[in-house]
Amino acid sequence: MNQITAICPGSFDPVTLGHTDIITRASKMFSKVIVAVMPNAKKQSAFTPEERAEMLSKCVANLPNVEVEIYDGLLADFVDLKNAKAIVKGLRAISDFEYEFQMALMNEKMNKNAETVFFTTRAENLFLSSSAVKAIATKGGCIKDFVPECVHDYIATELAKKN
Repeated sequence: MNQITAICPGSFDPVTLGHTDIITRASKMFSKVIVAVMPNAKKQSAFTPEERAEMLSKCVANLPNVEVEIYDGLLADFVDLKNAKAIVKGLRAISDFEYEFQMALMNEKMNKNAETVFFTTRAENLFLSSSAVKAIATKGGCIKDFVPECVHDYIATELAKKN
C-alpha cells in the first residue's frame, strides 16, 4: 500500500458524530490522517482551537494513524508542510458541495499536490452540524445523539454556561 497522508480540515466547533464518522472512514483509506483544527474568522467560536484539538484527540485516540494539529494558515500550505496528497471533506447537502467544490478548485490552484476527496455523510448525520449542536446545547437541550460520548459532558457543560 502506498503511504498517503490526508488532511481532514475543519473548525470542529464542537466536534460531532458526523466529523468522527468522516475521520474514521478516512483512516481506513489513508495511511495517515491529520485532523487540522483551523480557526474560521467567519464563525464565532464557542471553543478555543486548543479545546477543539483536545476534544478531537480524545475522539480519535483509538485510531493509531490519526493525529490532531492546530493550523492557522492556508490549507494549501499545510498540505505541503505535511507532505500530504489528499484533503478529505465531508458533504451533507448540495449547498455543501457548491462551497467545497469552489474551495477544492482554489486549493488545487494554489497547490497542484492538493487533491480533494469528498465523503458523503451517512444518512443519520445528514442534518447534523456544529451550529445546530451549539444552538441546542446553549438552550439546555440534549445533544447526546449528536456528539461523541467521550466529550459529551464537556461540550454540554461548556455550552450551557454560554446561555
